[in-house]
Amino acid sequence: MYIYIQECEHPSKVNQGYEPYLFVNGNMIDFAYRATLQKRIDDRKKYVQNLIHLVDLPLSLKNVELSAVDKTPERIKALQEIGLFIQQYHVDKHAKGLYLEGDFGVGKTYMMAGLANGLAQEGNEVVFLHVPSFIAGLSDHFKDNSLTDKIMKIATATIVIFDDIGAESLTEWSRDEVLGVILQRRMDNQLPTFFTSNMNFDALTIHFAQVKNSYDDVKAKRLMERIRCLSKEVFVGGENRRR
Repeated sequence: MYIYIQECEHPSKVNQGYEPYLFVNGNMIDFAYRATLQKRIDDRKKYVQNLIHLVDLPLSLKNVELSAVDKTPERIKALQEIGLFIQQYHVDKHAKGLYLEGDFGVGKTYMMAGLANGLAQEGNEVVFLHVPSFIAGLSDHFKDNSLTDKIMKIATATIVIFDDIGAESLTEWSRDEVLGVILQRRMDNQLPTFFTSNMNFDALTIHFAQVKNSYDDVKAKRLMERIRCLSKEVFVGGENRRR
């Protein structure tokens, strides 16, 4: 009992994050340690954040919660669709994703971060990647022969969010053998897939067709068909909040 009182009055640094509690042990009153409320909260937050795998995006996005997203009139439609997806995902693990399109700085990435956090809160792993940086860094994987593994991890991940698609600089190879392969596998397996972009579907089709010095409308439309199959286009309006 003396040790218990001492620990209550002067918590040990060795047991930081834990608190003593009393319990009956036969004919004796004994004490043990349990995690404090704050430690349980911190451990839960760490668990959730570890389910969100960011690729070339700031770590701060792991802290975004949907409840903190400003519900401006221009965002209501997108937020409603995000809420509907989360509800539907409870009963259908192959629910169709969303394609948020709109101008710079209107909150598309922020809302997707809220979605990622909401899904992770329910124990789901989410890959959230910045497409332009991912495409630009593909050559780095040639050095250690890890490209195929990287592509397949994204292609087969439970849930993927492709941020800022349409802002990347593509070659025929990165369009057809990387993006095309990833999206084809995700479409075949009906895996929930999300996108943010400054381009609508029509503009993105032109972007995919114009690669370097060539123009291939057929391959562009083929890639767009996968995106249309995987996601529902939702416009996000509003002012640029980055200014």
